[in-house]
Amino acid sequence: MATKLFIGGISFNTTDETLREFFTKTGTVVSASVVTDQATGRSRGFGFVEMSTSQEADRAVSELSGRELDGRSLRVEVSKPKAGDARERGFGGNRGGHGWR
Repeated sequence: MATKLFIGGISFNTTDETLREFFTKTGTVVSASVVTDQATGRSRGFGFVEMSTSQEADRAVSELSGRELDGRSLRVEVSKPKAGDARERGFGGNRGGHGWR
């Protein structure tokens, strides 16, 4: 099962492809994306990489966290679901599943 990693400290010059290539050192990269500002298109300094297995993700965390890419030291950790994500709340969220407001 694929595991998503949060990548912090990304240089404004890093591209999706550069990020992908950097992480292939530790295994198969399913996807890699640098998060950009919708208005300016400029990097927001973080992104996500999805590794094909949890073992590869663990290896990426241990081997690449603190390493430098494009002049910046990366923070690599297993991504956590966003607060309020439906998977955290369960069926129906906090409204009891009725859709009432």
